[in-house]
Order: sequence, then C-alpha cells, then structure tokens
Amino acid sequence: MTGVLAVAGGTASGKSTLAEALSLQCPESIALVHLDDYYVPAHDPLRGVWTVSADGHAVLDWNHPGSIDETAVTHAIDAALLRPGVLLVVVEGLFALSLPSVVRRAAWRVYVDTPDDIRLARKILRKIEMQRQDPRLSLRNYLQTGRDRHAAHVAPSRAAADLVVDGTASEAEMLAAVMPLIGPASRRRRRRPRGHGGVRCDPYPRGSRRSRCDVPRGHRPRRGTPRDHASGNTAQAPAGSQVDHDRSSSPAARRTAGATYGGIRGRPASRGASPKAG
Repeated sequence: MTGVLAVAGGTASGKSTLAEALSLQCPESIALVHLDDYYVPAHDPLRGVWTVSADGHAVLDWNHPGSIDETAVTHAIDAALLRPGVLLVVVEGLFALSLPSVVRRAAWRVYVDTPDDIRLARKILRKIEMQRQDPRLSLRNYLQTGRDRHAAHVAPSRAAADLVVDGTASEAEMLAAVMPLIGPASRRRRRRPRGHGGVRCDPYPRGSRRSRCDVPRGHRPRRGTPRDHASGNTAQAPAGSQVDHDRSSSPAARRTAGATYGGIRGRPASRGASPKAG
C-alpha cells in the first residue's frame, strides 16, 4: 500500500532536512514532492497573491498558500503514487498541512516545530553564507510580512498534525520520532533485481507479457534464472529546502548549493522553479 506523508513547518524549521533524511532511509521506494517547486509563475500578475517587498517592489507573496499552484501539486502527488516501486510519497513545504488537496491525501501528518528566533537565525545564516545576500532585506521582509504570514497560515496547521517534531533536535532524533509513525511504509523494501551471468534482470508486474530479462547480444541466458515480480524501479523526486519571502535564487539553485540543516545535502533539482524576487 502506498501512502502520503505531509511534513509542514515554518521557514528554516528543518522540514526539508527531515524529508531528505527519510528519503535516504529507502531511496528506491520513497518519492519527494517539494512545495517550493510549485509556486505560480512570478511573471504572471493575474495568478497568486502579490505584496510589496521591503524595498518597494511588487512581488509574489511566497509566504501565502494562495501563491501555490495547487493543481500542479495534486498532479505531482498522484503521479508519484503511481510510480512503480514507490511505497511512500513525502510532501514537504510551508503549506503541506494547509492545502486541502495535500491534507486529503495524507495518511500521516507531521509538523516540525522550531522557535521563531532559531528559524530567523538559520535564515539569516543561509542568506549570508550561501546566497551572499544582505540579510537586512530578509529582516525587513520578516517584520513587514513574514512573521504575520507564518502566524496566519503556517502555525495554525500544527493542530492538524499527527506528530509534532522538535526542529531543534538532531537529524537522528527527528528520524527516530517519525519512523514509528509511518511504520510498514518505511520498512517494506522490494527486492532489487539480480544479474546472472551477464544478464540484467528487470522485474515487471505479475502477468506482464514483457520479458523479464534484457540479454546482451551474443549471450544466452542461463536456465533457471529466478523470476522476480517485485518492482525495483527507483522513484526519485527533487530534493528541496524551505521557502523564503525574499529569496532571489530558485529552489533548484539553492539545493545545488546544499542548503540544509543537520548535515543532509540536497540533491540538484530535476524540476525547475521560477526565481524568487528579493
């Protein structure tokens, strides 16, 4: 049975670190969907929620759930659920417990709770160390809209969680708290295909008419090659990081730089996102 785990929390709370750590436990059967990758286009003023940044520019409000393309998110989750071999789809983002389409699909709901001062400090460090940006803009935006948006749209979703995780805990401690919740979905691992005498065996669903083996030219398959009907396809979703109101780089660029907490380095994204205005 395939299930969906929704992981929400404030900016820089550590939710992406938790999602990445979960995927590394069983990468062949866990798919990731990062809500940061599904904002409406920042160049389309007719979509999303817009605000005025601290430097006086009209920008898409990254801290409002109305700026997420919920239809695209729904399609991404449903597509991940249909991938062969996927047992768990982890959806992480600010609004993972706020968007109705995500909440309806979530069998498990986790909120990463981190004090506001720690989240802000992490964000400022990220601005300085990774994006080489003036942190004063982040502070102004936080005071102007970021703090109120968190209180209005993110913090209340804590009540919908099955489990609240301490975002100041270590990666191992967060994992230890979440693993019992998802239970069998994290432990059921499908057998990987095995090669025999130069034959690459690819598993197919039971009853498939396709051959189970791709035989190199000039090679005869051995008799008695074991049949493996379990799906072993790797389902890989792009890694991600928390959304900021005043980020100027795309989620893909930030993940390539490895913006994480707790020692997990994000993989380069396979799906781009619109640059965020600063």
